[in-house]
Amino acid sequence: MEMIRRFIREEDGLSTVEIILILVVLVGLVLIFKDQMIQIVESVFDSITKNIKKVS
Repeated sequence: MEMIRRFIREEDGLSTVEIILILVVLVGLVLIFKDQMIQIVESVFDSITKNIKKVS
């Protein structure tokens, strides 16, 4: 019975520090690969606009 009580009181999970660290890593990756991501997005939009003109 004591094991069940300890399990219920246990508060494991993501803490604020862990969430902030994950966000920092994600922002860092975005800053590192910003130019490549911009090029990919621009090429996708260019191909969409070219294909729209073909359909019209």
